[in-house]
Amino acid sequence: MTSTEDFERWGGAAAWSSGAELTAMQTLLWRAERHPVQSSTSTVVIDLDRAPDWKRFVAATEWGTGLVRRLRQRVVDPVVPTAAPTWADDPTFDLAYHLRRERADSREEMLAAAAQVALRPFDRSRPLWEGVLFELPDSAAYVLKIHHALADPLGTVQLLSMLQSGRRAHTPRKPLGDDAAAPVGTDGVELAVAGLRTDVSTLPDAARAAARTLGHAAVRPQAVVSSALRYGASVRRLLTQAAPPSPELGPRTGKMWTFLTLEAPLEPLRTVARQGGGTLDDAAVALVLGGLRRYHARRDSPVRELPVGVRVSLDRADDLGNRFAGALISGPLSIEDPVDRVAAVRGEVLSLHTERALEVLDATAPVLNRMPSFVGASALRTAVAPDAFVLTLPGPPRKRFMAGAEVQGMYVLGPLPGAALTACLVTVGDTACIGVNVDASAVADLDALRACLAEGLEEMVAAGLGG
Repeated sequence: MTSTEDFERWGGAAAWSSGAELTAMQTLLWRAERHPVQSSTSTVVIDLDRAPDWKRFVAATEWGTGLVRRLRQRVVDPVVPTAAPTWADDPTFDLAYHLRRERADSREEMLAAAAQVALRPFDRSRPLWEGVLFELPDSAAYVLKIHHALADPLGTVQLLSMLQSGRRAHTPRKPLGDDAAAPVGTDGVELAVAGLRTDVSTLPDAARAAARTLGHAAVRPQAVVSSALRYGASVRRLLTQAAPPSPELGPRTGKMWTFLTLEAPLEPLRTVARQGGGTLDDAAVALVLGGLRRYHARRDSPVRELPVGVRVSLDRADDLGNRFAGALISGPLSIEDPVDRVAAVRGEVLSLHTERALEVLDATAPVLNRMPSFVGASALRTAVAPDAFVLTLPGPPRKRFMAGAEVQGMYVLGPLPGAALTACLVTVGDTACIGVNVDASAVADLDALRACLAEGLEEMVAAGLGG
Protein backbone atom coordinates (compact mmCIF):
# COMPACT_ATOMS: atom_id res chain seq x y z
CA MET A 1 0.00 0.00 0.00
CA THR A 2 1.30 3.42 -0.89
CA SER A 3 1.92 6.17 1.61
CA THR A 4 -0.75 8.22 -0.23
CA GLU A 5 -3.37 5.64 0.70
CA ASP A 6 -2.09 5.68 4.28
CA PHE A 7 -2.46 9.45 4.43
CA GLU A 8 -6.02 9.25 3.10
CA ARG A 9 -6.97 6.76 5.81
CA TRP A 10 -5.22 8.73 8.52
CA GLY A 11 -7.10 11.83 7.39
CA GLY A 12 -10.34 9.92 7.83
CA ALA A 13 -9.26 8.86 11.31
CA ALA A 14 -8.63 12.50 12.26
CA ALA A 15 -12.27 13.31 11.47
CA TRP A 16 -13.59 10.21 13.23
CA SER A 17 -16.29 10.66 15.90
CA SER A 18 -16.23 14.43 16.27
CA GLY A 19 -19.67 14.90 17.89
CA ALA A 20 -19.66 16.87 21.14
CA GLU A 21 -22.36 14.80 22.85
CA LEU A 22 -23.18 11.14 23.31
CA THR A 23 -26.05 9.97 21.12
CA ALA A 24 -29.31 8.95 22.77
CA MET A 25 -28.44 5.25 22.48
CA GLN A 26 -24.90 5.77 23.76
CA THR A 27 -26.30 7.74 26.69
CA LEU A 28 -28.75 4.95 27.54
CA LEU A 29 -26.01 2.31 27.54
CA TRP A 30 -23.65 4.60 29.46
CA ARG A 31 -26.12 5.45 32.21
CA ALA A 32 -27.69 2.00 32.47
CA GLU A 33 -24.43 0.03 32.61
CA ARG A 34 -24.03 -2.38 35.49
CA HIS A 35 -20.59 -3.84 34.81
CA PRO A 36 -19.97 -6.59 33.86
CA VAL A 37 -23.48 -8.13 33.80
CA GLN A 38 -24.88 -5.30 31.69
CA SER A 39 -21.59 -4.30 30.17
CA SER A 40 -21.01 -2.13 27.09
CA THR A 41 -17.34 -3.04 26.81
CA SER A 42 -15.80 -4.73 23.77
CA THR A 43 -12.30 -6.16 23.49
CA VAL A 44 -10.21 -6.52 20.34
CA VAL A 45 -7.30 -8.95 20.14
CA ILE A 46 -4.87 -8.19 17.30
CA ASP A 47 -2.36 -10.93 16.45
CA LEU A 48 1.07 -9.61 15.39
CA ASP A 49 3.85 -11.54 13.70
CA ARG A 50 6.45 -10.14 16.08
CA ALA A 51 6.78 -8.01 19.18
CA PRO A 52 7.10 -4.39 17.97
CA ASP A 53 9.77 -2.15 19.37
CA TRP A 54 8.18 -0.80 22.56
CA LYS A 55 9.37 2.79 22.14
CA ARG A 56 8.10 2.88 18.57
CA PHE A 57 4.78 1.34 19.67
CA VAL A 58 4.35 3.95 22.42
CA ALA A 59 5.22 6.75 19.99
CA ALA A 60 2.71 5.40 17.46
CA THR A 61 -0.01 5.25 20.13
CA GLU A 62 0.86 8.76 21.28
CA TRP A 63 0.48 9.94 17.67
CA GLY A 64 -2.81 8.05 17.25
CA THR A 65 -4.36 9.56 20.37
CA GLY A 66 -3.28 12.99 19.17
CA LEU A 67 -4.78 12.40 15.73
CA VAL A 68 -8.07 11.04 17.12
CA ARG A 69 -8.82 13.49 19.90
CA ARG A 70 -11.72 11.41 21.22
CA LEU A 71 -9.14 8.97 22.61
CA ARG A 72 -7.97 11.71 25.01
CA GLN A 73 -11.44 12.73 26.11
CA ARG A 74 -13.64 11.72 29.01
CA VAL A 75 -17.41 11.74 29.49
CA VAL A 76 -18.91 14.52 31.62
CA ASP A 77 -22.34 13.69 33.09
CA PRO A 78 -24.91 16.33 34.08
CA VAL A 79 -25.77 16.12 37.79
CA VAL A 80 -29.41 15.66 36.77
CA PRO A 81 -30.43 14.20 33.39
CA THR A 82 -31.54 17.42 31.67
CA ALA A 83 -28.89 17.08 28.93
CA ALA A 84 -26.86 14.45 27.18
CA PRO A 85 -23.41 13.61 28.58
CA THR A 86 -20.67 15.57 26.83
CA TRP A 87 -17.14 14.79 25.68
CA ALA A 88 -14.41 16.98 27.16
CA ASP A 89 -10.62 16.83 27.01
CA ASP A 90 -9.12 15.03 30.00
CA PRO A 91 -6.66 17.52 31.53
CA THR A 92 -4.92 14.66 33.35
CA PHE A 93 -4.56 12.37 30.31
CA ASP A 94 -1.56 10.09 30.82
CA LEU A 95 -0.77 7.55 28.11
CA ALA A 96 1.07 5.37 30.63
CA TYR A 97 -2.24 4.85 32.47
CA HIS A 98 -3.94 3.52 29.33
CA LEU A 99 -1.10 1.58 27.67
CA ARG A 100 1.21 -1.08 29.07
CA ARG A 101 2.98 -4.27 28.07
CA GLU A 102 3.07 -7.71 29.62
CA ARG A 103 4.54 -11.10 28.81
CA ALA A 104 2.62 -14.33 28.30
CA ASP A 105 4.02 -17.83 27.80
CA SER A 106 1.26 -18.94 25.40
CA ARG A 107 -1.72 -17.72 23.41
CA GLU A 108 -4.07 -19.40 25.90
CA GLU A 109 -2.46 -17.49 28.77
CA MET A 110 -2.78 -14.25 26.77
CA LEU A 111 -6.49 -14.82 26.07
CA ALA A 112 -7.16 -15.62 29.73
CA ALA A 113 -5.39 -12.40 30.75
CA ALA A 114 -7.31 -10.45 28.09
CA ALA A 115 -10.61 -11.70 29.54
CA GLN A 116 -9.58 -10.46 32.98
CA VAL A 117 -8.68 -7.08 31.49
CA ALA A 118 -12.14 -6.93 29.90
CA LEU A 119 -13.88 -7.80 33.17
CA ARG A 120 -12.33 -4.87 35.05
CA PRO A 121 -14.61 -1.82 34.93
CA PHE A 122 -13.38 1.45 33.48
CA ASP A 123 -12.54 4.48 35.57
CA ARG A 124 -15.45 6.53 34.20
CA SER A 125 -13.64 9.80 34.92
CA ARG A 126 -10.95 8.99 32.31
CA PRO A 127 -10.88 8.21 28.56
CA LEU A 128 -12.70 4.94 27.96
CA TRP A 129 -10.01 2.66 26.54
CA GLU A 130 -7.14 0.49 27.73
CA GLY A 131 -4.44 -1.23 25.66
CA VAL A 132 -2.06 -4.04 26.58
CA LEU A 133 0.73 -5.33 24.35
CA PHE A 134 1.36 -8.98 25.18
CA GLU A 135 4.78 -10.25 24.13
CA LEU A 136 4.67 -14.00 23.39
CA PRO A 137 7.65 -16.32 22.81
CA ASP A 138 7.47 -16.09 18.99
CA SER A 139 4.91 -13.36 18.32
CA ALA A 140 2.80 -10.71 20.06
CA ALA A 141 -0.79 -9.62 20.53
CA TYR A 142 -2.29 -6.21 21.17
CA VAL A 143 -5.41 -6.23 23.35
CA LEU A 144 -7.63 -3.14 23.24
CA LYS A 145 -10.55 -2.73 25.62
CA ILE A 146 -12.97 0.01 24.58
CA HIS A 147 -16.34 1.25 25.84
CA HIS A 148 -19.38 1.40 23.57
CA ALA A 149 -19.78 5.11 24.36
CA LEU A 150 -16.43 5.67 22.66
CA ALA A 151 -16.97 3.21 19.80
CA ASP A 152 -19.18 0.22 19.08
CA PRO A 153 -17.49 -2.92 17.69
CA LEU A 154 -17.92 -1.74 14.08
CA GLY A 155 -16.49 1.70 14.87
CA THR A 156 -13.60 0.14 16.79
CA VAL A 157 -12.58 -2.11 13.89
CA GLN A 158 -12.90 0.78 11.45
CA LEU A 159 -10.78 3.06 13.63
CA LEU A 160 -8.05 0.47 14.12
CA SER A 161 -7.99 -0.26 10.39
CA MET A 162 -7.61 3.46 9.66
CA LEU A 163 -4.80 4.00 12.15
CA GLN A 164 -2.70 1.02 11.04
CA SER A 165 0.00 1.45 8.39
CA GLY A 166 0.25 -0.18 4.99
CA ARG A 167 3.99 -0.81 5.32
CA ARG A 168 6.39 -2.16 7.89
CA ALA A 169 8.85 0.74 7.70
CA HIS A 170 8.45 3.83 9.86
CA THR A 171 6.67 6.81 8.32
CA PRO A 172 8.54 9.89 9.61
CA ARG A 173 6.04 12.51 8.42
CA LYS A 174 2.46 11.84 9.49
CA PRO A 175 -0.60 14.09 9.71
CA LEU A 176 -1.21 15.60 13.13
CA GLY A 177 -4.42 16.16 15.01
CA ASP A 178 -6.25 19.44 15.38
CA ASP A 179 -4.92 21.56 18.22
CA ALA A 180 -8.36 23.04 18.89
CA ALA A 181 -9.19 21.69 22.32
CA ALA A 182 -12.61 20.60 23.51
CA PRO A 183 -13.86 22.15 26.76
CA VAL A 184 -11.99 21.03 29.85
CA GLY A 185 -13.86 23.18 32.36
CA THR A 186 -17.27 21.61 31.73
CA ASP A 187 -18.76 20.13 34.87
CA GLY A 188 -21.96 18.31 35.70
CA VAL A 189 -23.71 21.33 37.22
CA GLU A 190 -23.06 23.59 34.21
CA LEU A 191 -24.23 20.84 31.88
CA ALA A 192 -27.47 20.30 33.82
CA VAL A 193 -28.24 24.03 33.95
CA ALA A 194 -27.58 24.41 30.22
CA GLY A 195 -29.89 21.49 29.50
CA LEU A 196 -32.63 22.98 31.66
CA ARG A 197 -32.35 26.30 29.83
CA THR A 198 -32.64 24.51 26.50
CA ASP A 199 -35.74 22.66 27.71
CA VAL A 200 -37.39 25.92 28.76
CA SER A 201 -36.57 27.63 25.47
CA THR A 202 -38.03 24.77 23.43
CA LEU A 203 -41.25 24.42 25.43
CA PRO A 204 -43.34 26.54 23.00
CA ASP A 205 -42.25 24.46 20.01
CA ALA A 206 -42.88 21.24 21.92
CA ALA A 207 -46.37 22.45 22.88
CA ARG A 208 -47.21 23.30 19.27
CA ALA A 209 -45.96 19.89 18.08
CA ALA A 210 -48.07 18.16 20.73
CA ALA A 211 -51.12 20.17 19.69
CA ARG A 212 -50.62 19.18 16.04
CA THR A 213 -50.34 15.53 17.04
CA LEU A 214 -53.52 15.70 19.12
CA GLY A 215 -55.30 17.48 16.28
CA HIS A 216 -54.32 14.75 13.84
CA ALA A 217 -55.54 12.10 16.28
CA ALA A 218 -58.87 13.90 16.68
CA VAL A 219 -59.41 14.09 12.91
CA ARG A 220 -58.40 10.48 12.18
CA PRO A 221 -58.81 8.56 15.44
CA GLN A 222 -59.29 5.15 13.80
CA ALA A 223 -56.09 5.44 11.77
CA VAL A 224 -54.10 6.53 14.82
CA VAL A 225 -55.48 3.72 16.99
CA SER A 226 -54.91 1.14 14.25
CA SER A 227 -51.31 2.28 13.76
CA ALA A 228 -50.68 2.20 17.52
CA LEU A 229 -52.11 -1.31 17.78
CA ARG A 230 -49.95 -2.56 14.91
CA TYR A 231 -46.86 -1.00 16.48
CA GLY A 232 -47.72 -2.50 19.87
CA ALA A 233 -48.15 -5.93 18.31
CA SER A 234 -44.73 -5.58 16.68
CA VAL A 235 -43.21 -4.63 20.04
CA ARG A 236 -44.77 -7.69 21.66
CA ARG A 237 -43.40 -9.97 18.96
CA LEU A 238 -39.92 -8.52 19.29
CA LEU A 239 -40.00 -8.87 23.07
CA THR A 240 -41.34 -12.42 22.98
CA GLN A 241 -38.89 -15.30 23.25
CA ALA A 242 -38.08 -16.44 19.69
CA ALA A 243 -37.38 -19.96 20.97
CA PRO A 244 -37.06 -21.57 24.40
CA PRO A 245 -33.64 -21.01 25.99
CA SER A 246 -31.33 -24.00 26.01
CA PRO A 247 -30.90 -25.78 29.35
CA GLU A 248 -27.26 -26.37 28.34
CA LEU A 249 -26.51 -22.62 28.25
CA GLY A 250 -27.46 -21.50 31.73
CA PRO A 251 -27.78 -20.31 34.40
CA ARG A 252 -25.69 -17.22 33.60
CA THR A 253 -24.00 -14.85 35.98
CA GLY A 254 -22.27 -12.70 33.37
CA LYS A 255 -19.23 -12.45 35.64
CA MET A 256 -17.00 -15.20 34.21
CA TRP A 257 -15.73 -14.47 30.69
CA THR A 258 -13.69 -16.89 28.59
CA PHE A 259 -12.26 -15.83 25.23
CA LEU A 260 -12.02 -18.28 22.31
CA THR A 261 -10.66 -17.54 18.83
CA LEU A 262 -11.07 -19.40 15.54
CA GLU A 263 -10.04 -18.64 11.97
CA ALA A 264 -10.79 -19.96 8.51
CA PRO A 265 -10.44 -18.99 4.85
CA LEU A 266 -13.15 -16.47 4.01
CA GLU A 267 -14.11 -17.51 0.47
CA PRO A 268 -15.61 -20.93 1.38
CA LEU A 269 -17.87 -19.21 3.91
CA ARG A 270 -18.98 -16.72 1.26
CA THR A 271 -19.65 -19.65 -1.08
CA VAL A 272 -21.90 -21.37 1.47
CA ALA A 273 -23.70 -18.07 2.04
CA ARG A 274 -24.41 -17.69 -1.69
CA GLN A 275 -25.52 -21.32 -2.02
CA GLY A 276 -27.99 -20.81 0.82
CA GLY A 277 -29.31 -17.55 -0.66
CA GLY A 278 -27.96 -15.56 2.25
CA THR A 279 -25.18 -13.22 3.30
CA LEU A 280 -21.94 -13.67 5.20
CA ASP A 281 -23.88 -12.56 8.30
CA ASP A 282 -26.24 -15.52 7.83
CA ALA A 283 -23.31 -17.88 7.30
CA ALA A 284 -21.73 -16.67 10.56
CA VAL A 285 -24.95 -17.42 12.45
CA ALA A 286 -25.21 -20.82 10.73
CA LEU A 287 -21.66 -21.84 11.63
CA VAL A 288 -22.19 -20.91 15.29
CA LEU A 289 -25.41 -22.91 15.27
CA GLY A 290 -23.50 -25.81 13.72
CA GLY A 291 -21.09 -25.76 16.64
CA LEU A 292 -23.90 -25.50 19.18
CA ARG A 293 -25.75 -28.37 17.47
CA ARG A 294 -22.71 -30.57 17.99
CA TYR A 295 -22.32 -29.41 21.59
CA HIS A 296 -25.93 -30.26 22.43
CA ALA A 297 -25.58 -33.64 20.74
CA ARG A 298 -22.46 -34.34 22.79
CA ARG A 299 -24.42 -33.43 25.93
CA ASP A 300 -27.35 -35.67 24.87
CA SER A 301 -29.62 -32.63 24.96
CA PRO A 302 -32.44 -32.80 22.33
CA VAL A 303 -32.74 -29.06 21.67
CA ARG A 304 -34.10 -28.26 18.20
CA GLU A 305 -33.91 -24.46 18.29
CA LEU A 306 -32.65 -21.65 20.51
CA PRO A 307 -32.87 -17.83 20.54
CA VAL A 308 -30.10 -16.05 18.65
CA GLY A 309 -29.47 -12.30 18.60
CA VAL A 310 -28.63 -10.80 15.20
CA ARG A 311 -28.21 -7.39 13.60
CA VAL A 312 -31.03 -6.46 11.22
CA SER A 313 -30.77 -3.75 8.58
CA LEU A 314 -33.16 -0.86 9.20
CA ASP A 315 -33.07 -0.05 5.50
CA ARG A 316 -35.55 -2.91 5.11
CA ALA A 317 -35.02 -3.57 1.40
CA ASP A 318 -31.72 -5.36 1.86
CA ASP A 319 -28.77 -5.83 4.22
CA LEU A 320 -26.56 -3.22 2.59
CA GLY A 321 -27.50 -0.18 4.66
CA ASN A 322 -25.56 1.42 7.51
CA ARG A 323 -28.39 1.45 10.06
CA PHE A 324 -28.94 -1.64 12.18
CA ALA A 325 -30.96 -2.83 15.15
CA GLY A 326 -30.64 -5.89 17.30
CA ALA A 327 -33.37 -8.54 17.17
CA LEU A 328 -33.96 -12.21 17.97
CA ILE A 329 -34.48 -15.14 15.64
CA SER A 330 -35.19 -18.79 16.26
CA GLY A 331 -31.88 -20.50 15.49
CA PRO A 332 -32.33 -24.02 14.09
CA LEU A 333 -30.18 -26.70 15.69
CA SER A 334 -31.82 -29.66 13.97
CA ILE A 335 -30.59 -28.82 10.44
CA GLU A 336 -27.40 -30.74 9.67
CA ASP A 337 -26.62 -29.43 6.18
CA PRO A 338 -24.76 -26.07 6.39
CA VAL A 339 -26.34 -24.69 3.20
CA ASP A 340 -29.86 -25.51 4.39
CA ARG A 341 -29.01 -23.96 7.75
CA VAL A 342 -27.96 -20.72 6.04
CA ALA A 343 -31.24 -20.69 4.08
CA ALA A 344 -33.23 -21.17 7.29
CA VAL A 345 -31.36 -18.33 9.01
CA ARG A 346 -31.94 -16.08 5.97
CA GLY A 347 -35.67 -16.74 6.18
CA GLU A 348 -35.75 -15.86 9.87
CA VAL A 349 -33.86 -12.60 9.29
CA LEU A 350 -36.04 -11.57 6.34
CA SER A 351 -39.17 -12.04 8.45
CA LEU A 352 -37.86 -9.35 10.80
CA HIS A 353 -37.77 -6.74 8.00
CA THR A 354 -41.55 -6.41 8.27
CA GLU A 355 -41.45 -5.47 11.96
CA ARG A 356 -42.43 -1.84 12.55
CA ALA A 357 -40.87 -1.66 16.04
CA LEU A 358 -37.26 -2.57 15.26
CA GLU A 359 -36.25 0.95 16.25
CA VAL A 360 -38.28 0.98 19.46
CA LEU A 361 -35.23 1.23 21.71
CA ASP A 362 -33.80 4.14 19.71
CA ALA A 363 -37.20 5.84 19.82
CA THR A 364 -37.62 5.47 23.58
CA ALA A 365 -33.98 6.19 24.52
CA PRO A 366 -34.42 10.02 24.72
CA VAL A 367 -37.30 9.56 27.18
CA LEU A 368 -35.50 6.93 29.25
CA ASN A 369 -32.43 9.17 29.44
CA ARG A 370 -34.44 11.83 31.29
CA MET A 371 -35.27 9.37 34.06
CA PRO A 372 -33.12 7.91 36.85
CA SER A 373 -30.50 5.52 35.50
CA PHE A 374 -32.13 2.45 37.05
CA VAL A 375 -35.16 3.00 34.80
CA GLY A 376 -33.04 2.66 31.67
CA ALA A 377 -31.23 -0.34 33.13
CA SER A 378 -34.59 -1.98 33.88
CA ALA A 379 -35.80 -1.25 30.34
CA LEU A 380 -32.74 -2.94 28.87
CA ARG A 381 -33.26 -5.95 31.11
CA THR A 382 -36.84 -6.35 29.85
CA ALA A 383 -35.47 -7.32 26.45
CA VAL A 384 -35.29 -11.09 26.07
CA ALA A 385 -31.67 -12.27 26.28
CA PRO A 386 -30.59 -14.65 23.51
CA ASP A 387 -28.56 -17.78 24.11
CA ALA A 388 -26.07 -16.50 21.55
CA PHE A 389 -25.45 -13.20 19.82
CA VAL A 390 -23.69 -13.23 16.42
CA LEU A 391 -22.45 -10.37 14.24
CA THR A 392 -20.10 -9.84 11.30
CA LEU A 393 -17.76 -6.88 10.80
CA PRO A 394 -15.57 -5.78 7.88
CA GLY A 395 -11.91 -5.53 8.86
CA PRO A 396 -8.88 -4.35 6.87
CA PRO A 397 -8.98 -5.76 3.31
CA ARG A 398 -5.20 -5.59 2.84
CA LYS A 399 -2.04 -6.19 4.81
CA ARG A 400 -1.60 -3.82 7.77
CA PHE A 401 1.19 -3.11 10.26
CA MET A 402 1.41 -1.73 13.78
CA ALA A 403 4.78 -0.16 14.62
CA GLY A 404 6.50 -2.51 12.16
CA ALA A 405 4.66 -5.69 13.24
CA GLU A 406 2.34 -7.29 10.70
CA VAL A 407 -1.32 -7.72 11.65
CA GLN A 408 -2.14 -11.41 11.19
CA GLY A 409 -5.58 -11.50 12.76
CA MET A 410 -8.16 -9.29 14.43
CA TYR A 411 -10.71 -10.76 16.85
CA VAL A 412 -13.57 -8.85 18.46
CA LEU A 413 -14.81 -10.21 21.80
CA GLY A 414 -18.12 -8.50 22.51
CA PRO A 415 -19.91 -8.05 25.83
CA LEU A 416 -22.41 -10.55 27.28
CA PRO A 417 -25.63 -8.63 28.03
CA GLY A 418 -27.44 -11.71 29.32
CA ALA A 419 -26.27 -14.03 26.53
CA ALA A 420 -24.36 -17.26 27.07
CA LEU A 421 -21.96 -16.35 24.28
CA THR A 422 -21.22 -13.59 21.80
CA ALA A 423 -19.52 -14.48 18.51
CA CYS A 424 -18.11 -11.94 16.08
CA LEU A 425 -16.68 -12.70 12.65
CA VAL A 426 -14.22 -10.07 11.36
CA THR A 427 -12.99 -10.19 7.76
CA VAL A 428 -9.22 -9.59 7.65
CA GLY A 429 -7.98 -9.83 4.08
CA ASP A 430 -9.03 -13.29 2.88
CA THR A 431 -9.39 -14.69 6.42
CA ALA A 432 -12.41 -14.95 8.70
CA CYS A 433 -11.32 -14.20 12.29
CA ILE A 434 -13.95 -15.36 14.77
CA GLY A 435 -13.86 -14.22 18.38
CA VAL A 436 -16.18 -15.86 20.91
CA ASN A 437 -16.81 -14.53 24.41
CA VAL A 438 -18.38 -17.25 26.57
CA ASP A 439 -20.06 -16.89 29.94
CA ALA A 440 -18.15 -19.70 31.62
CA SER A 441 -20.77 -19.99 34.36
CA ALA A 442 -23.35 -21.00 31.70
CA VAL A 443 -21.33 -23.77 30.01
CA ALA A 444 -20.66 -27.05 31.77
CA ASP A 445 -17.85 -28.17 29.45
CA LEU A 446 -15.83 -25.33 27.92
CA ASP A 447 -13.35 -27.66 26.21
CA ALA A 448 -16.21 -29.49 24.51
CA LEU A 449 -17.77 -26.21 23.39
CA ARG A 450 -14.44 -25.04 21.97
CA ALA A 451 -14.02 -28.30 20.05
CA CYS A 452 -17.60 -28.26 18.76
CA LEU A 453 -17.35 -24.68 17.50
CA ALA A 454 -14.12 -25.60 15.69
CA GLU A 455 -15.83 -28.63 14.14
CA GLY A 456 -18.80 -26.50 13.09
CA LEU A 457 -16.43 -24.10 11.36
CA GLU A 458 -14.59 -26.94 9.61
CA GLU A 459 -17.95 -28.27 8.44
CA MET A 460 -18.84 -24.91 6.87
CA VAL A 461 -15.48 -24.60 5.16
CA ALA A 462 -15.73 -28.13 3.77
CA ALA A 463 -19.21 -27.37 2.39
CA GLY A 464 -17.86 -24.23 0.72
CA LEU A 465 -15.02 -26.16 -0.85
CA GLY A 466 -17.43 -28.79 -2.16
CA GLY A 467 -16.22 -31.45 0.23
